[in-house]
Amino acid sequence: MSLSLLTIAYLTAGVLFILSLGGLSTQETSRRGNIYGIVGMTIAVVATALHPSVEAYVLMILTLVGGGMIGATLAARVEMTAMPQLVAALHSFVGLAAVLVGISTYLAPGDLTGTSHIVHAIEIYLDVAIGAITFTGSVIAWAKLDGRLSGKPMLLPGRHWLNLLIVLSIIGIGVAFTGSEGTTGLLLLILMVNIASVLGVHMVMAIGGADMPVVVSLLNSYSGWTAAAAGFMLSNDLLIVTGALVGSSGAILSYIMCKAMNRSIWNVVFGGFGTGEGTPAPQIEGSQGEWIPIETDEVAELARDAKEIIIVPGYGMAVAQAQRVVEEFTRMMRKQGKRVRFGIHPVAGRLPGHMNVLLAEAGVPYDIVLEMDELNEDFPTTDLVLIIGANDIVNPGALTDPSSPIYGMPVLEVWKAGTTIVLKRGRGVGYAGIQNPLFFKENTRMYFGDARDSMQDLVAALRTG
Repeated sequence: MSLSLLTIAYLTAGVLFILSLGGLSTQETSRRGNIYGIVGMTIAVVATALHPSVEAYVLMILTLVGGGMIGATLAARVEMTAMPQLVAALHSFVGLAAVLVGISTYLAPGDLTGTSHIVHAIEIYLDVAIGAITFTGSVIAWAKLDGRLSGKPMLLPGRHWLNLLIVLSIIGIGVAFTGSEGTTGLLLLILMVNIASVLGVHMVMAIGGADMPVVVSLLNSYSGWTAAAAGFMLSNDLLIVTGALVGSSGAILSYIMCKAMNRSIWNVVFGGFGTGEGTPAPQIEGSQGEWIPIETDEVAELARDAKEIIIVPGYGMAVAQAQRVVEEFTRMMRKQGKRVRFGIHPVAGRLPGHMNVLLAEAGVPYDIVLEMDELNEDFPTTDLVLIIGANDIVNPGALTDPSSPIYGMPVLEVWKAGTTIVLKRGRGVGYAGIQNPLFFKENTRMYFGDARDSMQDLVAALRTG
């Protein structure tokens, strides 16, 4: 393939990637967005394979077939509830690939001299540094999301000074690296990889479980910038464009999610906020009130009488894998002429759009799945709210208690509805580690038990009632 045709192919793939991101912005167009992405990547791979400098076709085919088989197996076996940790794991592959490609590029130097040599050395160094941070940070994120590590933040004394020292060390080694060649440069590069890997581990270990959705989004952004740096290093325009798209979109999404929590990205990355689920709530002076439990028959009666129902899903629904029985309940209520809608908080679940994907998988219509801002004004006229495995995103203390660590965070104002029913396994607190005053309000009832079992019991009671 001539270089002009290669440029056209890369440009076409870049346009398809842009269309893919646009399609993935809404549920209705997400399938089309995925198709654009698949076609764009196919064009990119084929065009790269036909590049005049590519000769190792056997090795390329073996890696494509092997990687494709692994990807297909993972796609078929991984449950939607495990998608957050899968995404984190895939980000780690991008980081590791960047490190390996960067080192291999250094080992095969070209004929660059003077300023061009220095610029190329900086490109290699940045690609490897960002890749190492992305790799180890993503591995830790995967371990936390998969429950292999505690969700509690690891807050070392003087951790900010430690991070600063590591960053300054990376910069210092980089200055020495740009003026080095041969074995000396390779040893400096490997030293930096180890130091940057420690930074990736330390930064993510210090982030609590409540902030994992933002961390996954940030790591997605890092992987994009890694790809862009690799594009400069390899003089590959498509990698530059694709990496910039992924990096900027991940950064924008992270900003949107932080805004939804009324916090800054700096606070998320360096604040060490959030604890593991089930951590005992801190002692609060004064009585918070009494939990008012409710039984299945009472919930069924309230559902029969309600005309307006809003369901607020959270990570507990994903853990219990209750989305399909929730869809069954929704279908049943809608057949009876009731208006049923879902309220989605931007940081519900462990991945941006986690709840939307689970509900779509279960067959819930897209048009009744709404964002928080679209529903908050409707709660005063809503008869019944079912909160399924959510906690902090429905905490009224975020609006009324200046001493609360989540004060100022926009939440779903479910307490304004006629009756609010909370499906919850126990009396523990959420990932923010604070008690929720919603549970003690007069119009709140606690429906204890596994979410899927509770919803199955509710559906059975409605059928026989």
